[in-house]
Amino acid sequence: MNKFTFVRVDSPDAAIAELDEHYSPKFIAGGTNLLDLMKENVECPDHLIDINHLAFNKIEDSPGGGLRLGALVTNADTAWNQEVEKRYPLLSQAILAGASPQLRNMATNGGNLMQRTRCYYFYDTATPCNKREPGSGCSAIGGYNRILGILGTSEQCIATHPSDMCVALAALGATVNVTGKNGNRIIPFADFHRLPGDRPDLDNTLDAGDIVTSIDLPNEDFTSYYKYLKIRDRASYAFALVSVAAALKMEDGKIKEARLALGGVAHKPWRSNEAEVLLAGNTANKDSFEKAADVILQGAKGYGDNTFKIELAKRAIVRALTEAAGLEEQA
Repeated sequence: MNKFTFVRVDSPDAAIAELDEHYSPKFIAGGTNLLDLMKENVECPDHLIDINHLAFNKIEDSPGGGLRLGALVTNADTAWNQEVEKRYPLLSQAILAGASPQLRNMATNGGNLMQRTRCYYFYDTATPCNKREPGSGCSAIGGYNRILGILGTSEQCIATHPSDMCVALAALGATVNVTGKNGNRIIPFADFHRLPGDRPDLDNTLDAGDIVTSIDLPNEDFTSYYKYLKIRDRASYAFALVSVAAALKMEDGKIKEARLALGGVAHKPWRSNEAEVLLAGNTANKDSFEKAADVILQGAKGYGDNTFKIELAKRAIVRALTEAAGLEEQA
């Protein structure tokens, strides 16, 4: 780990001002991802700006009638918040499927969004990686890639986004509130994270110096029929091979509205509006679910060790939708 300086700030303006005073500054809150990256010399900031004292630590009603999650509220406090559990149980279920209790007690909502995508070679500085060093090559393509992406990949990168929380936020249609040098703006969740394309070093669409202030959940009722399913190599503290966030509105055995997003398969949470439209108006049954799975997995490509994920994802989608619809008891 390289040497660095540290400062604590108490306002967004003070945090942003610190950026111009140093060569490679970074904001830090819970630090559960950044500190790991620093220990491995993947990230080498010369200055850390502690933003934990900014006023983004509340969960409250949003102006649109939904719920606003402060960026500095911890994952644990969010998952166990009474309003989140009551109004957005899919999100609570997804958060509790991630990491470990110790990490959830430290990790913040804003930090969860900012996690770097995962790949064995990204963390191994002895190997070429376009995410660490653009233009150096991708060791995962043709290498060991069991946990890596099958959707939205490029010739430059096949890394996957690690968050469970973000998969649920994608399915629920959240928005992200941001402040920075260019003022305040609102980013639809679908536009927050990037696919790798020819710039896999960029994980999201934030401008330099932007700070996530909060996340808004829309005023939607997906409280009765939902499921977050996470398939992983062990029962806890493991990233998803495939995860599925499914939420439905049902009437007389038919689907009125559907939300469906995947994790562990792409550089960002993967949501398909086409699959959701296909489900709407249809009877909740295996045939409908399999057709939706085929749609959301269109264009899926395996790279050898991870090719099994295509069939695994299809089965996981069918299972998650089946349990969300109440056709089997939720686990």
